Amino acid sequence: MKARRSFYNMTFGFISQIVTIAFGILIPRLFILKLGSEANGFMASIGQIFVYMSILEAGVGTATIQALYKPLSLDDKYSINSILSATSKYYKKTGRFYLLAVLTMSIVYSVCIKSEINNVSVFLVILLTGMVGVINFFFQAKFKLLLTAEGKGYIVTNIGIIINILTNITKITLLMLGYNIILIQLAYFIINVLQMILISLYIKKKYKWINLNVKPNYSAISQKNSVLIHEISTMIFNNTDVFILTIFCGLKVVSIYVMYNLVFQMINNFINNINSAAVFTLGSTYYENRNKFLSLYDAYELYYMATVFALYSITYILVLPFMKLYTAGITDINYIDSWLPILFVTLNLMSFARIPGVNAISVAGHFKKTQNRTILEAAINIVVSLICVNKFGIYGVLIGTIIALLYRTNDIIIYTSRRILKRSSLITYKRWLVNIVLFLSIVVTSNKLNIAPNSYIKFAKTGFILLIIIFPIFFIVVSVFEIKSFKYALGFVKKYLNIFTNKFK
Repeated sequence: MKARRSFYNMTFGFISQIVTIAFGILIPRLFILKLGSEANGFMASIGQIFVYMSILEAGVGTATIQALYKPLSLDDKYSINSILSATSKYYKKTGRFYLLAVLTMSIVYSVCIKSEINNVSVFLVILLTGMVGVINFFFQAKFKLLLTAEGKGYIVTNIGIIINILTNITKITLLMLGYNIILIQLAYFIINVLQMILISLYIKKKYKWINLNVKPNYSAISQKNSVLIHEISTMIFNNTDVFILTIFCGLKVVSIYVMYNLVFQMINNFINNINSAAVFTLGSTYYENRNKFLSLYDAYELYYMATVFALYSITYILVLPFMKLYTAGITDINYIDSWLPILFVTLNLMSFARIPGVNAISVAGHFKKTQNRTILEAAINIVVSLICVNKFGIYGVLIGTIIALLYRTNDIIIYTSRRILKRSSLITYKRWLVNIVLFLSIVVTSNKLNIAPNSYIKFAKTGFILLIIIFPIFFIVVSVFEIKSFKYALGFVKKYLNIFTNKFK
């Protein structure tokens, strides 16, 4: 059952990412062409605002998922209901604060922002965007947590695919017809309400036993405050760049950052999909069998890290050719910069290759024990970025993030190895070293080959060729260095294949 759900999560997650990438490539360019780089920067900027405002939810979501793993494995429906009851009451309380925050931000941002976009438009766009979150707090957030903890995140993903297609087709239509951003966000709001209705209908049909009126078990999510600190720190860390650039460099520079980040976010989404499918299995295995967990973790970290480095090797080679194709004809600001791929790849490699350690901390429930470390990471990012932004501009905020990552990534490796896995951190550092050497070798070789596709067709062909060459290189090399994990992973894959072969006989 776990294997099947993990497979579904990964498969439908990939389909979702393909849909997201297709629209993610098309829509930002349409925004720039139809409404200008400033409008594109504005939409990215308000997106970051609501990431910051999500601190009102941060903590309880992760704490609830972690708390649900054990009762779900035991099919203890009363405990599940009591945890969901506590979560529901928390969400309803914070939903009111979120609504107030949306109204406040709509007013403050419309008055303070320096832009050609008029104040009324700024106010309405922020309000419509924020109301989606308000409704989510009151009606569906708790149910999405249940589905995630039970390994049924693919249900949310499938509904999300439908909503994503409807939303983006509507955006494209409205942009092509010349409508403004107010109507575009109104359409976004209406379609997202439909998503909430669909999830509620699924829960009522499949989970008739849910009862939110039982006595809430607040102790089960007692770590929510420690998780909250982690989530706030992570949120600040991940979104400081756009916020600082908005204040110090203007919306056009924000648009440059966002366009590069768009490319990397597509890759990040694929990586997150792999991670999401694995977390459910790691979480349930941790509470069942420690030796099995350690074997699973080793194979997961080994091949997850290889996947991350392989994907970013390809991304580094192709990001500038893509940006030249994608921004052709856009003249209000220059989007081509050879330093940005280096900085973005460095940042993302350190952010995502450390995720197995982050997951170990999460499933083990070590939130309170590591909260000061994550606060320090966010503080380093903010301080260094603020110091560097005036002198180095967009480079400065990226440098600030990289310096913070150097500290926290090493801290995660050491803490996870010593406190949770109970072993030497040299095992993980060896994996990093092997992948870094492979990455640099591929980058140096590609620079000598001068790969520069000058059309989308050639770009797609080049990407496919790089994919079928680079991925096997990483997987073969890391397997040679760790035969034991290779054999475990091979057995795991065979188990998957047997399950689905038998299912469809």
